[in-house]
Amino acid sequence: MLVDSHCHLDFPDLQTRLPSILEAARSAGIGRLVTISTHVARYETYKALAEAYDEIFFSIGTHPHNAAEEPDVPVERLVELSAHPRCIAIGEAGLDYHYDNSPRDVQRKVFRTHIEAARETGLPLVIHAREADEDMIEILSDEMGRGRFGAVLHCFSSGEELARVGVELGLYVSFSGILTFRNSDAIRRIAASVPRDRLLVETDAPYLAPVPYRGKTNEPAYVAHTARVLADVVGAAEVDIARMTTDNFYRLFSKAAQADMAKEQAQMS
Repeated sequence: MLVDSHCHLDFPDLQTRLPSILEAARSAGIGRLVTISTHVARYETYKALAEAYDEIFFSIGTHPHNAAEEPDVPVERLVELSAHPRCIAIGEAGLDYHYDNSPRDVQRKVFRTHIEAARETGLPLVIHAREADEDMIEILSDEMGRGRFGAVLHCFSSGEELARVGVELGLYVSFSGILTFRNSDAIRRIAASVPRDRLLVETDAPYLAPVPYRGKTNEPAYVAHTARVLADVVGAAEVDIARMTTDNFYRLFSKAAQADMAKEQAQMS
């Protein structure tokens, strides 16, 4: 089984054809999907998706693009909403200095709020980082010194230093279809350097479809292509990459493991 650890099933390109999207994922061996929050205000949508389909989990948080729209969501609200049994992570939150859709100081403030929520709940934080390596390293190092929290650097496209510091701080690193792009040699070198027990795969669908679907709408089934390239990069068999990244997923997102175990026990009783 493979896991798409980061997708956006509420986005129109996917939600309008969700049954066929999920059937294709199942056929490709994708057993679990995490639909990732971009707005706390859309909580009911994420919850409904996860309650409707056994293979879907969700997160809650504010994307840095939308930080100016939700600048004052308190830690207590994130903690409250994350108590839902299918909510397994905080975020995505972080810093995006490429588009600067929200002021940088607001992004940093909202990011730190999400870190505190992750620390308080024990749920991992899904981190978005783009062209903000220096500030990201500073904030992560500072906050980890205040108290540990689990996290993943999702859709990794940053530099070697952020990957190195992230691993040293105990973070996981997730790779998307970018890993398969012809001009992504630097990202493949970074992926090869990440310890195997910290690797995850994702689509970030509907964005960043991997080769051979580049330029098309991405979907969870395509994570198999990213996993295939990751296997080549780290010198492992595809079946081993599937097992490894799934084990890593359940280790980081332990609430998902607990939910699946409880379901199995209920079916056996």
